[in-house]
Amino acid sequence: MVKILKVLITGGAGFIGRWTAKEFLDNGHSVIVLDNLVNSTKQNIREFEPNKSFKFIKGDILNKSLLAKIFKTDIDLCIHLDALINVQESIEKPSIYFETNVVGTQNLLENCRKHDVKFVLMSTCMVYNTSATQAINEEHPIKPASPYSGSKVAAEYLALSYYYSYNLPVVILRPFNTYGPYQKSNLEGGVVSIFLNRKLQAKNLIVFGNGSQTRDLLYVEDCARFVYESAFNKNAVGQIINGGYGQDIAINDLAYKIVHDKSRIEHVKHHHPQAEIPKLLSDNSKAKKILNWKPRISLDKGIKKTENWIKSAAEFNH
Repeated sequence: MVKILKVLITGGAGFIGRWTAKEFLDNGHSVIVLDNLVNSTKQNIREFEPNKSFKFIKGDILNKSLLAKIFKTDIDLCIHLDALINVQESIEKPSIYFETNVVGTQNLLENCRKHDVKFVLMSTCMVYNTSATQAINEEHPIKPASPYSGSKVAAEYLALSYYYSYNLPVVILRPFNTYGPYQKSNLEGGVVSIFLNRKLQAKNLIVFGNGSQTRDLLYVEDCARFVYESAFNKNAVGQIINGGYGQDIAINDLAYKIVHDKSRIEHVKHHHPQAEIPKLLSDNSKAKKILNWKPRISLDKGIKKTENWIKSAAEFNH
């Protein structure tokens, strides 16, 4: 029997955040979403507002007095999803990425330490060095190729330092390319939502480089379940765990799967070829073993669900 918890989800109005909030609410838990709405919108969490177990606080993880106030309300679990995630922006403005992703994480860790609150950190597969051949497991070398990934590596090590120094229960998750409903479909969004949006607008799909680069695409509800399972598993504490679909697909093949017309796929020069990852494929065997978790939604089904949502959202917004 899972104990009913009071859960703080930072960045809970964002794409993965709103699905994670839904997962906890659907399982009977009490959820506080803390989000500054800089990269997210209240629209994402509107459906939860009538739920008495849900509370939204507009605020920032850099606001120490606000965090102190929130943690005094007997939080049981902190799911930390709030982060700046734009690779190019991090190259142009490294200091704000350090501030939010490192200092913000430390602020939360300090409160978790004071109140003995379990801490689940959402990191990223972008911390890994590229692998031309094999699936990437948690032992794979890391390479912070941008200030964004550098800030996430720093946040991971900070979290682990609280685990080793203070015995704080900490779990670190490295999801691969997550996609699905509520993801942005502009350039900050994921490739699936960008491609679907262009298809529905009768525009060509733009592929950077030759399109042979591959991605491991995880449907967002599977990702939210991954976060949820990790929060309740004692064996996950002190661990770094990959969350991925476990299969990759070339961007060319993904584009064709979505648009079914080669004449609508346009290749352009990559504006940052040095940052392009040729192959992203997760080894998710650790998540299967420790959490008994595996993805349930196939890529075809996930694309269909996402396309239906984009269509209904477009109708709703007109």
